Amino acid sequence: MADTSVPMKTHAINMRDPSPGVVLRSLVIGLTAFLTVVDLFATQAILPSLTKHYDVTPAAMGVAVNASTLGMAVASIVVGSLSRYIDRRFGILVSLVLLAVPTTLLAGAPDLTAFTILRVLQGLCMASAFALTLAYLGEQCSSMDAGGAFAAYIAGNVASNLIGRLLSAALVDTFGLASNFYFFALLNLAGAALVYFTVSRARPMHAMPAALSPFEASIAHWRNRSLRAAYAIGFCILFAFIGTFTFVNFVLVREPLSLGRMDLGLVYLVFAPSVITTPFAGKAVARFGSRQVISGALALAAIGLPMMLSSHLPYVLAGMVLVGVGTFFAQAAATGFVGQAAQDNRGVASGTYLACYFFGGMAGSAVLGQLFDRFGWSACVAGVGASLAIAAMMTTQLKLPSNRGETPMMPAMTAD
Repeated sequence: MADTSVPMKTHAINMRDPSPGVVLRSLVIGLTAFLTVVDLFATQAILPSLTKHYDVTPAAMGVAVNASTLGMAVASIVVGSLSRYIDRRFGILVSLVLLAVPTTLLAGAPDLTAFTILRVLQGLCMASAFALTLAYLGEQCSSMDAGGAFAAYIAGNVASNLIGRLLSAALVDTFGLASNFYFFALLNLAGAALVYFTVSRARPMHAMPAALSPFEASIAHWRNRSLRAAYAIGFCILFAFIGTFTFVNFVLVREPLSLGRMDLGLVYLVFAPSVITTPFAGKAVARFGSRQVISGALALAAIGLPMMLSSHLPYVLAGMVLVGVGTFFAQAAATGFVGQAAQDNRGVASGTYLACYFFGGMAGSAVLGQLFDRFGWSACVAGVGASLAIAAMMTTQLKLPSNRGETPMMPAMTAD
């Protein structure tokens, strides 16, 4: 464990302080989340431009852009296993500073291979900062205000999906492709600066030494039927989300919709409702239970799929809203379930969940990209529907240990 004898900075925000600074704390948490993962999906808004620039198929470009999820999957496993040994503040700082390096280099990536490798490196850095921030919040927030802290973090993540896409589309439309990556590199450094000035060097909550090694704990979790089901649900959720919001871009710029680059960015205002609804997932789980909330959210997403086959933009946008609200809500509820279902070694369990989630995104871009290239948008949407159906079937396996009732949503990555 890193040295904790260093006193807190007087200007740092103490996450355990339920004082009038709670509003400011929530804003800082949300902004930190935004700046951590803003690179993840922003590039999807400029997919048609990137496809033309590199002269490749939509499927090939979709895999390259979403290769960041591969890096995030790997980092989730590593950080989940080793988080107890990593100083939270220092780890977040280093991750965000390093993130600016591949982001900058993407501006001059000479070919698709280089672009893909740099996106993987981005994913490694993003997931490290993401997981360590959640671990820090889990340790430093009291049980009274943990819900507000994680709601703020989730809202920041959802907002990054919306604002990141809008920024990316506007930059490319005005200044060209390279400017997009230079600007996002500056956002990465801004995130590091925010963490430096606001995250305290607080003493972490000490836990009992783990009885199992990370590998043994992971095997034990895979033997748990409920956790296996949750991992599968996470895989299917991002599989569906990536398949929808990667390849719909190509539909939107083609006839009969024929949207321009800036219009394509503005389309992602469809995520605005998700910013409002997602933080309520914890309360919904506490009232109705994880199984009902996740299955209901998946059903809502499925309702939106046939609407996205329409040739009329309002129907397509309405379908995108439903898919966004449903998948974000299901993801938030599934994340909280893993934190409750794991009896011990919750960091390992949550790291495994996030790895499955991000592997699902990579698989979605590869499999659904081939369906899109070979058979068209309708086949891609059918593949998304199949993924949502499988996830809904897996909810029947979700069951908490007898000594744990449904409680408000807890973090995806916590100290054990």
